[in-house]
Amino acid sequence: MVLGLAIAQLLTFASIRYERGVALRELMMTGIELDIASSIAILDRLPAEERAGWLERLERRNYRFMLGGGVDGPEPEAPATREFGDAIVQALRPFEVVKVAQAADAREGLRIEVRLSDGSPVIVQARRVGVPVSDWVMWVLWIQLAVLAACAWFAVRLVTRPLARLAAAADELGPDLKAHALAEEGPTEVAHAARAFNAMQRRIAGYMAERVEILAAISHDLQTPITRMRLRTDLMDNEKDQAKFRQDLDAMNALVREGVTYARTLHGATEPPCRIDADALLESMVADYEDSGQPVLLEGRVDAPIVTRPNALRRILVNLIDNALKFGSDVRVRVRVEADRWVVAVIDNGPGIPPEQLEAVLKPFYRVEGSRNRSTGGTGLGLAIAQQLAVAMDAELKLHNRAEGGLEARLTMTTVQSAAT
Repeated sequence: MVLGLAIAQLLTFASIRYERGVALRELMMTGIELDIASSIAILDRLPAEERAGWLERLERRNYRFMLGGGVDGPEPEAPATREFGDAIVQALRPFEVVKVAQAADAREGLRIEVRLSDGSPVIVQARRVGVPVSDWVMWVLWIQLAVLAACAWFAVRLVTRPLARLAAAADELGPDLKAHALAEEGPTEVAHAARAFNAMQRRIAGYMAERVEILAAISHDLQTPITRMRLRTDLMDNEKDQAKFRQDLDAMNALVREGVTYARTLHGATEPPCRIDADALLESMVADYEDSGQPVLLEGRVDAPIVTRPNALRRILVNLIDNALKFGSDVRVRVRVEADRWVVAVIDNGPGIPPEQLEAVLKPFYRVEGSRNRSTGGTGLGLAIAQQLAVAMDAELKLHNRAEGGLEARLTMTTVQSAAT
């Protein structure tokens, strides 16, 4: 829009200037030859000794005279220049025109040699003059373009600022569904979009809260029958059947518990970020696994405090380590700092995951067929919970198969803080 208006303004200015040029040329073509002829007639009637004193008086912006000499050079080639020269020659009659030539510098126009009545040569140097433009006209043009640019900038800001807020609100709408309400202002379409976005936020938040409440209620209601079934299982005489029933009840209880946990991670992370010693957190987790007879090696250090959600971070790492221990015997937690990022990788020597299923395993209730199937246990929610918590913490969780065998679960965070901050 701005470019189109500016081009239109410049075209208008160019058109007016061109029209003025055409009008001036027509005026010059109808008047300059008569002025030159009148000046030559005056010089012809003056005594020879007085002619030099009149040259400056007769000189104009587009023609001047010189006494004596001759004219050299080619005849004019441009049609407009030839027409200009012919008009002057016609007006100079009955004076003899010896030659009409193009000046060496095209800007100087024509050089015409004329003989006066006494045979004295006079050189007429005539040229076409461009359209004069006053300085204030150019200033007005630049002011118009500046006003146009300022108004366009204001109009664009008026439209794009609400759109930018809408885009920012959409980016901030994460798993916690706690984005602030968007100001419903701006152009009609933008205000309507803001109202629709706010209504969408409220509906989604309501749906998520309702889902968590339903799952929590189901979990609570299932605890009673699961407990009764466990008591009845203890009264069974067949120990083999008793063990199978108890195993099924434990799996059901874990599934309910993990399902509610996953729903809560979707609903949002309510834990406030705080500053922690990452090295101490990792060392305590590794020590807990060693105490339970599951050796986990810790490699690398952060050597700086970080700002994060410690409980969520612990839950992510526990899920990743438990998953690694389930399918591998050599589990390592490798920590490194890259620029402003903190990377912690959980590595195992298990069978890995087929490359086409590396993204799918982060979805809830998904199990890899083959080595990682239902017979290995689990609910299929551990990695999904870790993924949702990572998103809530503005972190990135990626799974990679190692070239030497096994799986690497890499958690990348951008919350490394120096000890001085």
